[in-house]
Amino acid sequence: MKQRANRRLRESRDDAIFGVINVALLGVIALVIIYPLIFVVSASFSDAISVTTGRVYLWPVKPTFESYTQVFNNKNIMRGYSNSLIILGMGTAINLIMTTLCAFPLSRRDVWGRNLFMMIITFTMFFSGGMIPMYLLVTKTLALKNNWLSLILPGAISTYNMIIMRTFISTSIPYELQEAAQIDGCTPFGTLLRIILPLSGPILAVLALYYGVSHWNAYFSALLYIQDRSKYPLQLFLREILVKNMMQMLEMASDEVARQAMRAEVVKYSIIVISSVPMLIVYPFVQRFFVKGVMVGSVKG
Repeated sequence: MKQRANRRLRESRDDAIFGVINVALLGVIALVIIYPLIFVVSASFSDAISVTTGRVYLWPVKPTFESYTQVFNNKNIMRGYSNSLIILGMGTAINLIMTTLCAFPLSRRDVWGRNLFMMIITFTMFFSGGMIPMYLLVTKTLALKNNWLSLILPGAISTYNMIIMRTFISTSIPYELQEAAQIDGCTPFGTLLRIILPLSGPILAVLALYYGVSHWNAYFSALLYIQDRSKYPLQLFLREILVKNMMQMLEMASDEVARQAMRAEVVKYSIIVISSVPMLIVYPFVQRFFVKGVMVGSVKG
């Protein structure tokens, strides 16, 4: 008790004012971030008229599952979920493998020309061929149209994520460990498997989250390269539901348009919740690695 009292006495007036302002500012920022999420969930469970008339603020008004029933009555939803999970698993695995294989040699001091290679790789962050050359490359040269690899291989390595991984290895893992392994007869690939990967758990978890969210939310590349409905990811089916609702509104009589517009508005909120739930479930499991992995991998060096 005396120690706490002494600490309070030592705290200056300026420190106390700063603490109050800091807490108030963080509270406002948290409210700005959290409230839209709460509103979307509440609106998805609310009556369509209540949502469109602006009566939903925090809690659901006249709770109903009508919008979710409408979405899940679409038989393609579960197919889209399974396809997205497959793309997510394959894509994230390939991303982590390729990123690690690129970052590890660029982090070693004994690799000739590593700075030159880093300049060439960094150049791709600012300049690219564009959408049309990429489309021709994927569909004509690689012949990956209607293939899930068309959604994975063009973005197999993120330059930004590779730089984070390289910085983590070079600053957080003592190079002397690699030299000791080399003296003991370990090959570079063996060093990667036995030393680098076991010590890179935090950064791998963070990069898996980055890549996973990117694959889960992506729909434009699938819209370009996938025409077979049996291979559609979830995002394309959800987009199809929204477009279908809009087309139905245009075909209806004027007295039905308003009611359908109200239902379509609530369906939009339900789709946001449905597409966000998997990532919200995964995030708590990697959250404990998140701050450590990003801070160590990007701040140092």
